[in-house]
Amino acid sequence: ILYSTNCPRCEVLKKKLCLANIEFEEINDINKMQEKGIMSAPMLEVDGELLDFSRAIAWARDKM
Repeated sequence: ILYSTNCPRCEVLKKKLCLANIEFEEINDINKMQEKGIMSAPMLEVDGELLDFSRAIAWARDKM
């Protein structure tokens, strides 16, 4: 799940996921993000673990 506000970093992560052919659901609901304790975007949830921008980029790069 990609938690996004459509900021420039969100768009970069979205492109990386697409380039790696990784399917994802995008959530833009700020209330849902706050419920999960997410205070900044983008965040990528993989198998229940939240990855910040740099960890998510590295994860996507490893999948290419």
